[in-house]
Amino acid sequence: MKTSTNTRFRVALTADFYDENGNSKFDDLGLGVFKDCDHIEVTQFSEHRPEITPDQLAGCAGVVVLTPQVTAESLSDSNELLAIGRFGVGYDSVDVAACTERDVLAMITAGAVDRPVAEATIGWMIALTHHMLPKDRLVRTGQWDDRTNYMGCELRDRTLGIIGLGGIGRKLVSLLKSFEMQQPIAFDPFVPTSVLEELGVRGVTLDELLTTADFVSVHCPLNDQTRGLIGPDEIAKMKPGTYLLNTARGGIVDEQALFDALQSQLIAGAALDCFDDEPVTEPHRFGELENVILAPHSIAWTAELFRDIGRTACQSMFDLSRGRRPIGVLNPELFERKSFRNKWSRITGIPNQ
Repeated sequence: MKTSTNTRFRVALTADFYDENGNSKFDDLGLGVFKDCDHIEVTQFSEHRPEITPDQLAGCAGVVVLTPQVTAESLSDSNELLAIGRFGVGYDSVDVAACTERDVLAMITAGAVDRPVAEATIGWMIALTHHMLPKDRLVRTGQWDDRTNYMGCELRDRTLGIIGLGGIGRKLVSLLKSFEMQQPIAFDPFVPTSVLEELGVRGVTLDELLTTADFVSVHCPLNDQTRGLIGPDEIAKMKPGTYLLNTARGGIVDEQALFDALQSQLIAGAALDCFDDEPVTEPHRFGELENVILAPHSIAWTAELFRDIGRTACQSMFDLSRGRRPIGVLNPELFERKSFRNKWSRITGIPNQ
C-alpha cells in the first residue's frame, strides 16, 4: 500500500555525526538507502547535547542517535515521534521503558556490528599475547636487548571464555576456528543448549568460566543484572595468565578491582574499549600500566562498520515509513498497541492493517 503523496517522513541524525561545519565525520552513514525516496526528508540536529531535549525532536518521525542519552524528559513531547534508532547495539543510553510509555519504538542495528567487534577482539588477543605494544616501545627507545623479557604465547591450545553469547560472541567463535584453540566456553543463561551445540561451544557457569578461561571476553549488555558482574571476587578467580577483554560497556567490570589486579600482576593483562566514565578527556590511570591496551570506545570503528550500521538504521526507518515492521526493535509489544498503530498510521499516511 502506498503512502499519501503529501506525507513526509522526517529522519534526523544527532549532531555528533557531523563536524562544526555540518559535514559528516564519516565516509558513509548508509544514507544511500534513502536515495530516490521522495517521501523521506533527512536532517541533522543543529547542536550536540549529551541528552536529547524535547525541542530537538520537534517535527521528527525518526531519530538516529550516536551518543546522546534518550530519557523520559527527552520524550516529554513526542506525539510526532515514531522511532528512536540507536546507531549500534548497546542501548543503556536509551530509556526503553520511557519510549514504550510514549509510543516510540526503540531500535538497535542488530547484526551490523558483529564482525568488526569480533575481529577487533581477535586483534587484541594477539596484540596482548605477543606483547606488541611493549616490543614496539623497545625499538622506539633503543632497548633492543630487553626483548628476552617479553616472551609471548600463541592462541593455540588456549581457551576462550565468552560472557554474553550474542551475535558478536558467535561471530568471534566462528572467526577463531582456524587458530587451533581449545573448545570455547560461554556464560549466557539465555542461550539454549541446542544453539551452544550448533556453535561447538560449551556452556558453563560464570565461576567455571573465570577459573578455566585464558581469555575472558565480555560481550553482554549493561543492565541491572550485569552491572558489576566482574568484581574483586570474580577477578580473584582468574588464572595468573588470564587476559580480560571488554568491548561491551564500562560498569560490567569493576575498574578498581581490575586496576589492582593488573598492577599487582594477578592476571596477565587486559584490553579495554569502554570505561565507567566516558568520554575520557584526561590521561586514564590504566595508561600507567604496561599490560593494558586501551581504546576510546572505538576499537571496532571501521568504514565498513559505519556503513553497515548506517544502512541497517536507515533501512529500519524506511521500513517504518512504508508501514513495515523493522528488525532490531526492543519494544515490539507496541505493534499490538492501538495507540501506537494509530500514531503510525497518522504519521505515515498508511491505514492500519
